[in-house]
Amino acid sequence: MPPAPQQQPERQAIPGVKNLVAVASGKGGVGKTTVAVNLALALARLGHKVGLLDADVYGPNVPIMLGTLQEPEATQDKRIIPVISQGVKMISMGLLNPGDKPMIWRGPMLHSVITQFLRSVVWGELDYLIIDLPPGTGDVQLTLIQTVAVTGAVVVTTPSTVALADVRKAIEMFRQVHVEVLGVVENMSSFSCPHCAQPIDIFGHGEGAKTALAYGVPMLGEIEIDPRIRVGGDTGKPVAAVGENGPGAKSIYSVARAVTARLEEVSATTQGPSVQID
Repeated sequence: MPPAPQQQPERQAIPGVKNLVAVASGKGGVGKTTVAVNLALALARLGHKVGLLDADVYGPNVPIMLGTLQEPEATQDKRIIPVISQGVKMISMGLLNPGDKPMIWRGPMLHSVITQFLRSVVWGELDYLIIDLPPGTGDVQLTLIQTVAVTGAVVVTTPSTVALADVRKAIEMFRQVHVEVLGVVENMSSFSCPHCAQPIDIFGHGEGAKTALAYGVPMLGEIEIDPRIRVGGDTGKPVAAVGENGPGAKSIYSVARAVTARLEEVSATTQGPSVQID
């Protein structure tokens, strides 16, 4: 007789963390980290306790966007104390490996560092832990999903056809591993002409909503192309840090509220992801 299939252990929550939200994208260059950082800051400004885990090990840009290179400290039992920047608890490989030295790691090493960031960081009590995933559907995503109970995933795209082709793969990946897709965010959605104030669809417009509709997931919002959003990230002063009425921040706060509403909906209909990976 063939051996009975072994069940995977139940994915455990992180003590003290109410909601673990993965921010993902099917491909690079769609502004996923910008969305993750500003989402975390918007949630914090709305009165929530927020953490931000930079799981994009090969391109850890969260410290630059938050304007800090402070090295995290360790406790006596060798746990990691996250850096607090602009009211958000944050950990990133960019704080442990600063400078231009590249990370040349294979799967097992990635698994180790992501597991440490999830289990060995003193996150404390958090309403939301936002995880900025690397683009694609590789080792880091699988490690995260196998290690902890992810409350839901936010998928970021631009309206371009190429980006949408990859976003569909990301949605399917989360579905196959039984992680709730909270919805789609269309970043770089449109540009308001400074001369005539008319919207210009540089990368197209509305395709994110069509994809969300086709896959039966919510559309969480559209974030416009605004040079102030890019400048904020480059200078360590993200637009969401100023507040909802700050330049370029209104659409980001709209997305943040949509995410919290979806999480409340998920919480009302389930006790959280506790199924096993096939």
